[in-house]
Amino acid sequence: MKILFLTAGVILMASCKNEKEKTSYKESVSRDTFVMQKDSVHTNLAQDPIDQIKKQYAVLQTQLETKKLGSSKFNYDCNDEPSGEVIFYSDKDEIKVIEHFYAEHSHFSASEKYFIKDGKPFFIFRQETVWNFDGGTPEKPVTKDDITETRIYLQNNQPLKCLEKKYSIKSDQKEKTAPDTIPGKEIRCNVDEIFKSYQSLLKHKDQKGSIQCL
Repeated sequence: MKILFLTAGVILMASCKNEKEKTSYKESVSRDTFVMQKDSVHTNLAQDPIDQIKKQYAVLQTQLETKKLGSSKFNYDCNDEPSGEVIFYSDKDEIKVIEHFYAEHSHFSASEKYFIKDGKPFFIFRQETVWNFDGGTPEKPVTKDDITETRIYLQNNQPLKCLEKKYSIKSDQKEKTAPDTIPGKEIRCNVDEIFKSYQSLLKHKDQKGSIQCL
């Protein structure tokens, strides 16, 4: 009888040990799985190219605002064709930002801003403005600006995403339009013309003063 009790006790202890080991194993696997999932989420966020572009843009925008980049510029005037101004912002190693302002006729103007890394644009901001008279009196006319903003996210010269927003500003409106509150609409990316403009600007990176045309 004593032997039977001892045997039963050994079996019970072994069973409890196995259950503890199983529970410990399950908890360990669960913790490891949670950590792996958490790390995976962080990795995916870190590798999101749009997020990386936004971070790179923020760095350069801060350098522009704090005037930490050197600059050079030139003007051009093509008579009946566009006239404008081009500004190159650089650090010691390379061009970081190019700003291009131009007008094609009396009611149209535009600006392009190229943010560059390793010689390639990774973000382009373009703004076009068309203005017209919109009421008022001959003595005090009211004008309206119809504005289109385009944001182009790029990787290795290939567009990842293009966003467009449109809004209007009237000269007599009491409250100013806040463009940041207007959502952008995703559109099909067509960057052929803007890349041509970018390449044309780069050809004049050492230009100073004024020229006739780009």
